[in-house]
Amino acid sequence: MLDHLKANNRAWSERMVSADAGFFRRLVAQQAPEYLWIGCSDSRVPANVIVDLDPGEMFVHRNIANLAPPQDANYLSVLQFAVDVLKVKHILVVGHYGCGGVAAAIDGKRRGLIDHWLHPIREVYHQHRHSLDAMADQTVRLNRLCELNVMRQVQNVATDMFVQDAWTRGQELWVHGWVYSLANGLISDLNVTVGRTDGLTRV
Repeated sequence: MLDHLKANNRAWSERMVSADAGFFRRLVAQQAPEYLWIGCSDSRVPANVIVDLDPGEMFVHRNIANLAPPQDANYLSVLQFAVDVLKVKHILVVGHYGCGGVAAAIDGKRRGLIDHWLHPIREVYHQHRHSLDAMADQTVRLNRLCELNVMRQVQNVATDMFVQDAWTRGQELWVHGWVYSLANGLISDLNVTVGRTDGLTRV
């Protein structure tokens, strides 16, 4: 089964070695990425591909709707490893327009466990409900909610104790908020970057 994927893998491996004979030897030797990507699980948003980085250049954590919830042990384990062990310099919280998770959070339908996972997005929606509901176009409204969600997750990351401790000890570390457009393949910087010397802005 899945012979086409295995064939794809072999062809990809051969291409990588053909272009760079030592590529896989370097990957085995160490992992030293400068970036942690916290993004959505959506299959249309592959982290390394979007920013054209090779394997080994980015540490990646993905979940539905690119959340960084302070009670999620999976996310926290990734964050601590990235900050304390890998010493990444940049944490990228990356949402995307047209996110099904963001839409599902506020459409009123019941889906089971995912409803609990998406609760933080509903909180963001209720906090900004007046301005969001004033937007007549649903696509525009959901796109703005995607942006607001990213901003909230940047705040979650920046206020986490692992990040705070890193800043306290003088570690170079920046937290960024981006949104990716499925329509044109481009990233937009939301200009909410937080660093060691920056104050935190509540979304």
